[in-house]
Amino acid sequence: MTDHSKRIAEVERYLGKLGLRHEIIEYYKGRSMLVTGGAGALGSNLILALAQLAGKEGRVIVLDNLSAVSSAGPWNVAPLPNIMFVLGDMRNEDDLKRVFKEDPSMVFHLAGFPGNQKSIDYPAISAEVDVLGLIRLLEYSRLAGVEKFVYASSGSAMCGSFPVLPLREDFISMHPSAPCQINKMTGEMYCNFYQHHYGLKIVNCRFFNSCGPGDMPGQYRNVIANFIYWSMKGCSLPITGSGEETRDFAYALDLVQGLIRSGYEPAAPGEDLNLASGKAIRIMDLARTINSATGNRAEVHFLERRRWDGKPRLVASFEKARRLIGYEPLTDFDEGLGTSIEWFWDNWEQIEACADFPPGMNSALRGGQINRAVAIRPLRSFPEKTTLNRI
Repeated sequence: MTDHSKRIAEVERYLGKLGLRHEIIEYYKGRSMLVTGGAGALGSNLILALAQLAGKEGRVIVLDNLSAVSSAGPWNVAPLPNIMFVLGDMRNEDDLKRVFKEDPSMVFHLAGFPGNQKSIDYPAISAEVDVLGLIRLLEYSRLAGVEKFVYASSGSAMCGSFPVLPLREDFISMHPSAPCQINKMTGEMYCNFYQHHYGLKIVNCRFFNSCGPGDMPGQYRNVIANFIYWSMKGCSLPITGSGEETRDFAYALDLVQGLIRSGYEPAAPGEDLNLASGKAIRIMDLARTINSATGNRAEVHFLERRRWDGKPRLVASFEKARRLIGYEPLTDFDEGLGTSIEWFWDNWEQIEACADFPPGMNSALRGGQINRAVAIRPLRSFPEKTTLNRI
């Protein structure tokens, strides 16, 4: 059985450090809130924070089909008394009826069809989940009289391949490089329509890259989770490109902070808000730091840049979120990365069982295979503590 005590303590520590205003704490107390995708990387952190804010009289309803954890059970969801897990899909009317029977006053919509490459490989399913699924959820939300609808959008989806940096909310490119980017842009437009036409209060939160406990490795998953996984197995880390590329990685609980503030602040509805760290991390430095932390001595290897991955550099501005909702990242990148690695060590058996890398199926890395011949080191041989190199 998964021990969630560390993650619960980490969320409690973060909220204590955050020091939310009294009116925000009172606003969330006793509320019933729906989180779609609550078993995923960001969702599993958000529901812990919301459960603490809601208290004994509140309820956090999680709707998730477990596609992110590829498991027979929701092991990534903490079994707290005020968290209710519903195994289901937002495309299914019966599942939506089930969760809206709980009368949620707020919806945090984090579920989706993740990954640029996966949306290229399965464009129709990607649109079905991210667009048609969203429309159904918006319909149920407005019919149920939901007060706030917070939508997990993507800053990268809005900027095309050559954005003006630091990326601000008013920079939009109509030349996306993957179907999931099209879907996120479409999703924001549908959210805006439901606000203007029906008065449903919407906030479009634009995420970039993230790091934190709960992020699973897989062929279509995020780079940090995959790097940690491969590094802990003693594999050479694949870098698609030159390694000089940069990305903006925000810690999961900093993004949770942005979601919580977006759900409360009166100035947020109707706005598009970048939630990011505002710092650029070089991919080569990321790989070296993870290898150093895990004791992996395998060299990195380089693969051809993926056609959809045309942005050589990316860093976001969150000045608008700072001004309107008081968003301020609190977690240093090294600290967040260390917490992520520790989560991998603590949950290695579940992660290893769920990691999704089918042989010959990783089209994102076609042209170069992960070195599967390297012997897998037993978990007990990993160092007990790690000191991360500064990036």
